[in-house]
Amino acid sequence: MQTNFSLVQLANPQIAEADKILRACVHCGFCTATCPTYVLLGDELDSPRGRIYLIKDMLENDRPASREVVKHIDRCLSCLSCMTTCPSGVHYMHLVDHARDHIEKTYKRPLHDRAIRAMLAHVLTNRSLFRLAAVGGWLARPFAGVFAAIGLTRIAAMVRLTPASIPAPASDRGRMVSPATGVRRGRVALLGGCVGPVLRPSTNEAAIRTLNRHGIEVVIAEGEGCCGSLTHHMGREEQAFAQAKGTIDAWTAELEREPLDAILVTVSGCGTTIKDYGHMFRNDPAYADKAARISALARDVSEYLATLDLARATVQPLNVAYHAACSLQHGQKIVHAPKELLSKLGFVVKDVDEGHLCCGSAGTYNILQPAIALRLRDRKVGNIEKLQPDVIAAGNIGCMTQIASGTTIPVVHTVELIDWATGGPIPEPLARIEGINPGGASAG
Repeated sequence: MQTNFSLVQLANPQIAEADKILRACVHCGFCTATCPTYVLLGDELDSPRGRIYLIKDMLENDRPASREVVKHIDRCLSCLSCMTTCPSGVHYMHLVDHARDHIEKTYKRPLHDRAIRAMLAHVLTNRSLFRLAAVGGWLARPFAGVFAAIGLTRIAAMVRLTPASIPAPASDRGRMVSPATGVRRGRVALLGGCVGPVLRPSTNEAAIRTLNRHGIEVVIAEGEGCCGSLTHHMGREEQAFAQAKGTIDAWTAELEREPLDAILVTVSGCGTTIKDYGHMFRNDPAYADKAARISALARDVSEYLATLDLARATVQPLNVAYHAACSLQHGQKIVHAPKELLSKLGFVVKDVDEGHLCCGSAGTYNILQPAIALRLRDRKVGNIEKLQPDVIAAGNIGCMTQIASGTTIPVVHTVELIDWATGGPIPEPLARIEGINPGGASAG
């Protein structure tokens, strides 16, 4: 693609990066076939190619974002399916992130839109506030239909996404160390996170048990908090970078205390952002090296477990529909490890039709774009239910929550099944189902 940025514009590192990305695009349109919003809506401007043209025009002319541009950029899920499809290696993720930053700085949204975005950015990334909001959502669940009927569709979406029960608070005592069982064979840090500990603390608990059982010491670093992913993809760069810096500092301090083999993440959306810290902070002299070091150590939990010799216990060979989270398969290019781990441990893993398409979660997307998100969820659930699985496994809390809101099939994190199959307790959603033997006690 030909670009026409001035030399003054190209002196800006962000514009120079955008120019490089835009020039890589050859207009082929392969991305349209795998873009969820284009598949649903059929509008060229709701495809990656169409959005690239909009971004190019906006940045080249150095003008504020228009209402039309905002509409189509907001509809992008950042699922990154286009990056998997693109034969030219166009780094759409960095381009759309820059566009969102530009929108946030140059476009004044309607008051109600600004209010809900500010609320999401501050509540979802604060564990205490989010727990209060989740309890409120749980109490309001019976009124979701009323909210939708009076036009409060985003409030209705938030309420519908609230789990039927809120787990007890996870332990939050600053720095925590879970020692390895037996001889220590490794040492890792685990991202505690913000959303996961409220909606599904069992995920990190399962990861810690599995790692400890196989000789890996696990530490949650003091001062570690939100990774900045949610706010980064909302274009709120100042907040996102501040959150990321806090987490980088916490892990750097832990590294200085004692080396780490890896930094593990059980939420793939967070993992994609953490692996990109090196790029995000490349122009920050104070953080460039530290951020690159953290990115180099970051691993999805399934990615790391695939390097271990896991001890198999006796569990039922359940049929598992594996949902490939976009941030895992497209963002991190981790496709085979989760399925291979489950298969080796005795589960019957089934691929879901249209597995490349997003479920509609996408961070805050299922709240900010509820109509499109609901259509994507129903399409995903329909493809899953055709398999008639015993359980659905996924590697991202957002996907788990989104899919669970549309089906009665139990949804668990991949690591919860791995934990069970290597001697841990049966995942709680499965324990409630008649006919499933808890198993998992006798390692073989």
